[in-house]
Amino acid sequence: MPYRSRFYPESDFGGFTDVDGTVAFFMRVNALLTPNAVVADVGCGRAQYADDPVAVRRQLRVLRGKCRRVVGIDVDPRAAENPYVDEFHLLTGARWPLDDASVDLCLCDWVVEHVADPDAFFSEAARVLRPGGHLCIRTSNAASYVGLAARLVPGRLHARVLGRVQVGRQEEDVFETSHRANTPRRLRRYLARHGFGRHAVYGYEAEPAYLSFSRIAYWLGVLHQRFMPRPFRVSLFAFARRDGTPEAVSPKSETASAIPSASLGTADSRSATSGACETVRTHEAEVGR
Repeated sequence: MPYRSRFYPESDFGGFTDVDGTVAFFMRVNALLTPNAVVADVGCGRAQYADDPVAVRRQLRVLRGKCRRVVGIDVDPRAAENPYVDEFHLLTGARWPLDDASVDLCLCDWVVEHVADPDAFFSEAARVLRPGGHLCIRTSNAASYVGLAARLVPGRLHARVLGRVQVGRQEEDVFETSHRANTPRRLRRYLARHGFGRHAVYGYEAEPAYLSFSRIAYWLGVLHQRFMPRPFRVSLFAFARRDGTPEAVSPKSETASAIPSASLGTADSRSATSGACETVRTHEAEVGR
C-alpha cells in the first residue's frame, strides 16, 4: 500500500501494523483455544484469507490443527470449498445444524452485520455453546462513518463502491447488511439477554486500508484511527462467556459427544427474516486489517 509505510513504518517489518485488526482479534481467539476444543466457524466462507501474503496474520486466522475440530457453517454453498474446516454444513434455516451444548468456541467474523434477527442468532449461539464456552465476534460499527456510509449508499451501488475502495473485490462477495445489533450498546444488550452475562464489547480501529485510493482520504483515516473515541471506531470486537459452570469431561467421553454427523445435517427451512448469518464475507472484511 503506497501510504502505509509512511504512517505505519513498523509495517515494513513483517507486513502488518501494530493496529492490525485481524492480528488483534485472532490473537485473543487463539488464546481461548484448547487442543480438545470444538470450534464452530459461523459464516466460514471460502477462506479468502488463504491468499493473505502476511504469514503471521494468515497463521493466526487458521484455527484448524490448533483444536480438535473446526466445523464450518454458512448459507453460501461455495463455503464448502474452505480447506480450513474439518467438516462443513450448509445453513438452510434459522436453527444452526449443531447439537445443543456441542461447541466450545463459536467464531463469528464479519457476520453479525448481516443478521436480520439478532435474538434468534444469539439464542442459537447460546444453545450450541457448552456452559463456559466462548463467543467471539468481529463486526462493523453502525455508529462509525463506515457504518453510516454503508446505510446511505443504495444496495444496488454497493458492488460499484466497494470495487473502488477494495481492488479485486468480486460482486458475488458483496451482500446486504442490516446492522440491527451493530452498536456497542445493542451488542451488550443481546449478549446479556441470551445468557452471556460475562462479556467485553469495544470499538477497534485498524489502519484505513480501504482508503488507500486517495492520499487525503488515507490521511483523514489515520487521524480517525488515532483519535476517535472507542464507541465510534470502525469495528466492534465482542468476547463473551456462556453462563454456567463448565463440566469436567474426559477426552474419551468428549469425543463421543462431539457433533454427530447425522444431526449436523438437519436444519429448519430457510426464512427471509431468520437470525442465521446471511453470509460470511462482507464489504467490511478489509476494514479489519
